[in-house]
Amino acid sequence: MTDQAVGGEHLPPETADGPATAAPGQRAAGFRQDGGTARPLVPAAVTAPSATGFAGRRRELKALHADIARAGLDTLSGRKGARSRVLLIAGRPGSGRTALAEELLRELADHHPDGVLRATLTGPGGEPADLGRAARDLLAVLGVDAPPGAAEDELTELLRGALAGRRALLFLDDARGAEQVEPLLPDAPDCLVVVVSQGPLTGIPDVRPCALGGLDSVACVEILSRYAGPIRITVDPRTADSVAEECGGQPAALVLAGAWLAARPKSSVADLLQALHAVPLPPDLPTGARPLFRAFRLAYEALPAPAARILRLITLAPAGLVDAHIASALAGCSVAAAATTLGDFAALGLLRPVATEDDGAPVASTPDPALRPQYRLPGCLDPLARELLREHERPADVQLARARMLERTVRLLQSCRAMGEPADSPARQKVAGLPRSLRFSSRGAAAHWLRSRRGALLDAARIAVADGELDTLDRRLMAALTRTLLAHQGPEAAAPDLYALHGLVLQVAERRGLPREKAAALLNLADLDGQAGRTAQALTRYRGALEAARSVQDPVATGRALESLGGTYTELGDWQRAADWYGRALELRLARDEGGDAARLHGRIGGAHTYAGRWGEALKAWRAAVGTYRRIGDVAGQARATGEVARVQEYAGRPEDALRTCLEALDIARKAGDGRLEAALQLRIADTLERLGDPAAARLHRAVGERLLEDHSK
Repeated sequence: MTDQAVGGEHLPPETADGPATAAPGQRAAGFRQDGGTARPLVPAAVTAPSATGFAGRRRELKALHADIARAGLDTLSGRKGARSRVLLIAGRPGSGRTALAEELLRELADHHPDGVLRATLTGPGGEPADLGRAARDLLAVLGVDAPPGAAEDELTELLRGALAGRRALLFLDDARGAEQVEPLLPDAPDCLVVVVSQGPLTGIPDVRPCALGGLDSVACVEILSRYAGPIRITVDPRTADSVAEECGGQPAALVLAGAWLAARPKSSVADLLQALHAVPLPPDLPTGARPLFRAFRLAYEALPAPAARILRLITLAPAGLVDAHIASALAGCSVAAAATTLGDFAALGLLRPVATEDDGAPVASTPDPALRPQYRLPGCLDPLARELLREHERPADVQLARARMLERTVRLLQSCRAMGEPADSPARQKVAGLPRSLRFSSRGAAAHWLRSRRGALLDAARIAVADGELDTLDRRLMAALTRTLLAHQGPEAAAPDLYALHGLVLQVAERRGLPREKAAALLNLADLDGQAGRTAQALTRYRGALEAARSVQDPVATGRALESLGGTYTELGDWQRAADWYGRALELRLARDEGGDAARLHGRIGGAHTYAGRWGEALKAWRAAVGTYRRIGDVAGQARATGEVARVQEYAGRPEDALRTCLEALDIARKAGDGRLEAALQLRIADTLERLGDPAAARLHRAVGERLLEDHSK
């Protein structure tokens, strides 16, 4: 898993006396050993790792640059390669592989004007990432729209096409193997792909791995010096070398050890070495895993009990992203205490900050949820923290913590959605009564929070559904997220995420036997399938929705399903089936005395028969529409339907009848005050008069129609 910053060689800037100091007032009170909040975990002078320094790995960097310059197999054969070159950085988690990759990308960025694209191919907990989701996220960065609900192979093909002709860097972090990398490789010889993996990429040609071992002693001592200051390291260089050896030359272990020493100004390097030796090891732990295990357990055991519990529980954070609100809800502590503890964890090398699009904007002390910094547990530490969770937390407590986190997420989503409403709306007034920590300062801040937490919010919905025992919390969360996405992004931009959410709603409905929710989810999914051109899938889902709606006698969902089936067959050009389904929907509307919908359906039936050339049936349907509109007092609708009657008469070869009916429709349109419809009818009358051999009258009507059209287009 990714081990950037914490498991790499990027180091904080060094001052004359040790690490750079934090800004005054930046660190609030943390947890005390007794569970209070009066004493910070670490001294204020200890800061989190930074990307401003880089220790060691110069030989590996030089080898990677040489590999880029090396001619590939295709070039040796006299032709330019069709696909991107692949560089592989191979090493175990904690070896600094991600940090090395980031340093390489920084050095190469100027030669790739189309930028750096990043995807992590292993999720929290070690499960392989969804390649389709990764491809969609990369396409979004490139500004390429992908159809909602598109399959993985379609998305990866779109990505390869979007990168063709570009000169970009594609960084695939923590790949499990070639099967994850190969579908994402661009058909673009000017792009370069950098892959981080634990092992080889068997099956991808022309890839030579840059295998990482331990850092040399000079680089190890440099890391310790950057964290603990140079004095203690300089006065005891032999012990420092022993610490480096005990840490196996692994950057992640060295960072944790150095931060432990930095947090204890009165401890010596010998104390650190003794403390590392004192950490008990599981009997079956592989030799290569021992250094990181010891360093992590040393850091963990030094934490106060409340902070240690937070570290265990943040493994439950959706998408592996944690901020003060998530940590606060998981642990049941205040947001301020959680914010301080997360900052302390970053200083101790246990968390790494996650960059946001607003560089430097997040401030730990801000009450605005949008500006609270986000952190990620490094991948090399994730399994170690999860093991602690299994050891110390009961399943019931884990579920309670997860429920608290999801409930907090629902409240934040409601607050975020309200910021998309007018200032005097009831939703905004309701949010004004929430605690300050749950309120956003502006619509822009709310939109930024939604954008920056999007992946985690979708993952939270998946977590709620997968749990299966969170009562109605899962449905509340999905409903809140759906409404918030629509409020801030609109239906078109939010469609891919909505497709995923409707799929989750369908899972819950089927698992719990909720036919109304099942019908609604199937209708929503079918609509999106239809818009994406997956007509057969849309038909299947509309039929499923109809069956579910009928099982509970839900007339609204039943009517929508019937009408949607008619619309889908219309798209397919199957006019007979379209008219049949519209007819079934019409029967339901008539039985419920829903005149407006009945009139509209008469028109749709008439349209289907018109396209099929069945003029008699079309005229019958459109005249029924005219009568229904007249009965309910919809004059504009009556005018439009009368105009359609004239159109069918024209198609049927009855121009005189069409002219009389069109003049009738014109008179009704004038009564309705519908100027644009009146203009359209005037132009149609002119066309009919020309066909009947009366050009003079046609010119008069055309002039009136064009003038009306001009007047109503302003």
